[in-house]
Amino acid sequence: MSIYDYKIKTMDGGEVSMEDYRGKVLVIVNTATGCGFTPQYVELQELYDKYHEQGLEILDFPCNQFMNQAPGTDEEIHSFCVGRYAISFPQFAKIDVNGENASPLYKYLTANTKFAGFGKGPKALMMAGVVKMQDKDYKNNGNIKWNFTKFLIDREGNILGRFEPTDDMDAFAAEVEKAL
Repeated sequence: MSIYDYKIKTMDGGEVSMEDYRGKVLVIVNTATGCGFTPQYVELQELYDKYHEQGLEILDFPCNQFMNQAPGTDEEIHSFCVGRYAISFPQFAKIDVNGENASPLYKYLTANTKFAGFGKGPKALMMAGVVKMQDKDYKNNGNIKWNFTKFLIDREGNILGRFEPTDDMDAFAAEVEKAL
C-alpha cells in the first residue's frame, strides 16, 4: 500500500482520492479548534501562502479525540478556522486518528512512523504528563498523541517525517522547504 491508495472524506460527505495529490509535497495534520496548539493554524497558513505555488498542499483533518477539543460540526469547525485564522488550505471531515474507528489514512501513517518524543522545554513536559494519563505506554507506540501532529510527505508519497505539536514550527518549515 502507498499513501495514494487511500480515499479521504470531504466535509460535504464526498470522497477524494489521495492519488489527486500525487506530485505534491503534503503536510497532513490532525487539528482541533479548542486546543492550546490551535494558533499553529497561523503558521500553517503562512507555509501554505508561501509554498502552495511550488506544490505544497496542507490537508487538515479535525479530530475530537483529545479532550474533546474539536466540538461542533464540520461546517462549524470550518467557519471557525476560516473566520479566526483565514485558512485557505483543504479541510476535510472530522475523523478519528486512533483506535478501531481511526481513518485508514491515519492507520497507515501511524503504522509507518514512530513517536520520537515531545522534545524539551515546558510544553514538552506538560504534554508528556497529559498524554501519560491517557496512555501509559505512549512512548512505545505510534499512536497520535495530540492535536497538531504533522506528517510531511514527499512528491513520491514517501513519509519524510512525523512532527509532534511541540516541535519548533520554524524547524518544521525548514523541513517543508527542503522537501519542495
